[in-house]
Amino acid sequence: MKKRRIVIASILKPVDDTRMFEKMGVTLGDSGRFEIFIIGYPCSNVPTYENIHFLPLTAFPRISFGRLLAPLTVIRILYQVNPQILIVNTHELLIVAVLNRIFFGAKIIYDIRENYYRNILYADSFPVLLRPLLAGWVRLKEKVTAPLFHHFFLAEKGYQKEMSFFRNRGTLIENKAKVPVGLLRTPQRGKIRLLFSGTLAESTGVFQAIGLAKKLHTLNETVQLTLIGYCAKAETLRKIKDEIKGSDFIQLLGGNRLVPHREVMQAIYTSDFGIVCYPPSRHTENAIPTKLYEYLACRLPILLQHHRPWVELGSRYKACIAIDVPTADPHALLQQMNSPFYTSSPELAEKASTGVNWESEAEKLLAVLKNIIA
Repeated sequence: MKKRRIVIASILKPVDDTRMFEKMGVTLGDSGRFEIFIIGYPCSNVPTYENIHFLPLTAFPRISFGRLLAPLTVIRILYQVNPQILIVNTHELLIVAVLNRIFFGAKIIYDIRENYYRNILYADSFPVLLRPLLAGWVRLKEKVTAPLFHHFFLAEKGYQKEMSFFRNRGTLIENKAKVPVGLLRTPQRGKIRLLFSGTLAESTGVFQAIGLAKKLHTLNETVQLTLIGYCAKAETLRKIKDEIKGSDFIQLLGGNRLVPHREVMQAIYTSDFGIVCYPPSRHTENAIPTKLYEYLACRLPILLQHHRPWVELGSRYKACIAIDVPTADPHALLQQMNSPFYTSSPELAEKASTGVNWESEAEKLLAVLKNIIA
C-alpha cells in the first residue's frame, strides 16, 4: 500500500519539537500508513527515525527579514514534497496552507498550539501600541482562512471557549506527556533539586522561580535550582543572568539556544521538585502548561502556583504543594516538602496516568486522519 505524505510545518518550532516529532510525527509514522515530513527551525542534532524526514529551514533571528521570508521557503519545500495532507501550527503559514489546497489539492489542518491573539495582546513580546494591531491581524487571518481548512486540532481545552472560528471542525488533542517506558526518576541524595523547565520568560514565572529558590537556599543550603529552556528575548536573558550571578546553586541550561526535549526530560529524571509558577495573565488563564503534564507523568512533585485548574489536576495525583509563589513562607514550604507524594497504589497510578500521557491523544489523532482521508 502506497503511504500518504503528510507534512507538519512550523516556522519557529524546531524540527525536533516534541509535539511535531515525538508525538504527532512518531504516532503517524508508526501507523504504517503515512510518510512524514517535518518542516521547522533548525536544531543542533537532527534526529533520525523511520518514515520521518526532517527539513530544517535556514536559521534566522526571531525578529528579522529572514523570518518574513521563511513562508516562501516552506512553499518551495511543499512544491517539492507534494503532500496529500498538510498540518500547520502557526498563523504565519495559514495563507501558505490555503494556497497549497487551492493549487495542489492538499487536505489542510491547523494545529492550534497557542492562542496567538491573546499571546500578542497580553504578553510583553511586542511594544504596547503595536499589540492590538498585530493581534487583530492574526485573528483576521484565522477567521478569513478558517472556512478553507478541513479540520483543526486544539492543544488546549480552554480554546473551545476562547475561539469560535473553527466551529464544529475542532478536535481536542492536548499536549500531554510522552514518557519513555520504564522511566524511573533518580534524584541525587543529599540535595533538594528544584527544576524550572520550558520557555524562560517573565510571563512564565522564571523570576518568581529564582526568587523562591533563593529564599529556600537561605534556609537550607542543599537547595539547588536548574533553569532549562529557551529565552527568546535577549533583554530577558541578560536579566536572568544578572539575577543568578553569584548564586552558584542556580544552573542555567539553554538560554540562547533551543534545548532538545531529551535534555529537558533528563533534567526531570534527576530533580526532586518541579516549579510551575506562571503569573496571572489573560493569555495563560485557560491553559494547562505542558510541563505540568510532564512532571505528573514522571511522578515529579510540584511546587505549584495556586491556580484552580492546575491545582485540581495536581491534587488528583497527590503531586503538588499549592502556594502563592511570590508570598510563600519558605519555612513552612520546606516542611511541606518532606510530605509523601504520589501515594496511590500502583494500580491507581497506572489508571490515573491516562489523564496525563500522550497515548489517549494519539488515538484521537489517528481517528481524525482516518476520517479526513475517507
